[in-house]
Amino acid sequence: MELFLTQFPVVVRSLNVGFLQTCRLFFITLIGALPLGLLVMLGSISRFRLLSYLTRCFVWIIRGTPLMIQLLIIYYFPGLVWHKAIWGSGESGRFLAAAVAFIINYACYFSEIYRGGIQSIPVGQEEAGLVLGMTRTQIFFKIKLLQMIKRILPPIANEVITLVKDTSLSRIIALQEIIWAGQSFMKGSQGISGAIWPLFFTAVYYLIATGILTILLQRLEKRLDFFR
Repeated sequence: MELFLTQFPVVVRSLNVGFLQTCRLFFITLIGALPLGLLVMLGSISRFRLLSYLTRCFVWIIRGTPLMIQLLIIYYFPGLVWHKAIWGSGESGRFLAAAVAFIINYACYFSEIYRGGIQSIPVGQEEAGLVLGMTRTQIFFKIKLLQMIKRILPPIANEVITLVKDTSLSRIIALQEIIWAGQSFMKGSQGISGAIWPLFFTAVYYLIATGILTILLQRLEKRLDFFR
């Protein structure tokens, strides 16, 4: 018990630093992936067949390969093949590479959710807008988009919750997020070796984060009930 109390402040400080890194990666991924996913979706449903084909092929590749492999390729490929470390060095370089990988990966998943939401809206609404003299762009942003948000919110919320946990994959390129911090006490890199109990505390951080997000997303869904 005395050993636990001695180690506890060190563990909490380290986990807090790792959790802040996890939060940074989470929010930057959302900020980048949500709008990028919309652009990818517009490319996939484009009337220009070549653009639509290339976009859907790209989405298929990203969704069909593990995020861990994408992280490794994005981080190590430039240095090993081009002999140029485009991400820079140190923790900031690893974070930048991880953010790019996560944004691309989640943008592709979001794009398919967007596409499903758009295509679920009755065609008659677009036809009515065209009869009223609206352009297809106006129809999309003024009629379809708000309805789409209501329809896609549950699957988007599920992806957001998954993103919280997927950030742990960034430790594969040695990004010092919360799981990396917890494992460091097993390996002895924090001056404490063979301690597994910090890993259980990392689960508490994830539970709190996902719990808060679940409540916020449920409230947002209720606010959008007027679309029913």
